Amino acid sequence: MSNPVKKERLEVPIWHKPYLTIDEATAYTGIGREKLREMTRFADCPFVLWVGKRRMIKRELFDAVSYTHLRAHETTL
Repeated sequence: MSNPVKKERLEVPIWHKPYLTIDEATAYTGIGREKLREMTRFADCPFVLWVGKRRMIKRELFDAVSYTHLRAHETTL
C-alpha cells in the first residue's frame, strides 16, 4: 500500500494576487458585493477579466482606477 502524499495549500495574501474574486475584492476594498457586481457588469469594463461567467477583478488596475476616482472627489471638497 502506498503512502498518500499530503499536499499543502499555500495561501497567497490578497495584496499579492493579480486577480481577485468578488469576495476577495470586497474584503480588499471594503466595497460591497452588490456594488462591485454593478461596477463590473459590462463586458468592456477595463478592470475585469471574464473567465466564463466568473468575473475576476484585475487588482492593480482596479487600485489605480479607484485611487484616481477617490483623488478626484477629494479635490472637489
